[in-house]
Amino acid sequence: MFAYIARRILLMIPTIFGILLISFAIVQFAPGGPVERILAQLQGVDAGATSHFGGGGDLGAGSGGDFSSKYRGAQGLDPKFIAELEKQFGFDRPAYERFFLMLKNYATFQFGRSYFRDVPVLDLIKEKLPVSISLGLWMTLLSYAISIPLGIRKAVSDGSRFDVWSSAVVIVGYAIPGFLFAILLIVLFCGGSFWQIFPLRGLTSENWDQLSLPGKIADYFWHITLPVASLTLGAFATSTFLTKNSFLDEIRKQYVQTARMKGLSETRVLYGHVFRNAMMIVVAGFPGAFIAAFLGGSLLIETIFSLDGLGLLSFESIVNRDYPVVFADLYILSLLGLIVNLIADLTYMWIDPRIDFATREV
Repeated sequence: MFAYIARRILLMIPTIFGILLISFAIVQFAPGGPVERILAQLQGVDAGATSHFGGGGDLGAGSGGDFSSKYRGAQGLDPKFIAELEKQFGFDRPAYERFFLMLKNYATFQFGRSYFRDVPVLDLIKEKLPVSISLGLWMTLLSYAISIPLGIRKAVSDGSRFDVWSSAVVIVGYAIPGFLFAILLIVLFCGGSFWQIFPLRGLTSENWDQLSLPGKIADYFWHITLPVASLTLGAFATSTFLTKNSFLDEIRKQYVQTARMKGLSETRVLYGHVFRNAMMIVVAGFPGAFIAAFLGGSLLIETIFSLDGLGLLSFESIVNRDYPVVFADLYILSLLGLIVNLIADLTYMWIDPRIDFATREV
């Protein structure tokens, strides 16, 4: 098993390299860039910036366009000033040199400084992580806590009235957009025309530092309830039907009939024999569900509930061409995805010890 884990870890290196290489190459041909954006701001034609220009980036992650050509909006500006901007952002170097410098820095988790916030990128990501982790983790755990028992119950009572009406409820919940449900929750429970029970914005209250430990826990869950509920509404539909179909497939196999003929109780058959085999495919979907929730599923929810997380940070960074933040987000989330997939494979062994990683080819 340790050899398998070592091989998987070693394979992460070329995988991350390929992701960054493709993304870096795409950025080189993307229109605009931080230098061109600043020149447009100086000309008064860029109203879409969400933050001011603060400092250079020693990372040199990339920029769109050919920097030897004339920038749009550069008319009347000193060429020396433009050259200084390129040098400040690191774009005076060839693209391949910027790319390998980025790889060298990323190997030691040195992400440079944000182009437009003038703060270290790592500090910026650490500041936003609590929101994204809260939304992704609780949404995934809550959706699985609902979908697995519900899927098992639907499989056991396949074709019954409970199975029919619960399927209808799950499908309707899946069809409702999360952001629309979030707006409905705000209207109902955040001081609109009905009740004022939950806060409208933020992850914690302003007096968070003065609260006791139980008060902090209660305040945290008070703020996170509505955003997580909005994300969870349609998140458990796929895993519910996946659990049901997986259990139905196992229940119809011969070994289940044999166990019943031996006199084992239905509970023993279901959870002692069927559960282990049926849950394999459900566990396989956990990494994708978590990473999807962690990555981009929370952007609209973060905006609606004024939660400053990685989704909103990534969107603003792309709009502002803040490439150090964009590539750092991509690197960290890709690495996280690979690690979670490895953990999922190891979870297979925990569920079914018959799996032998020592003889498995990657």
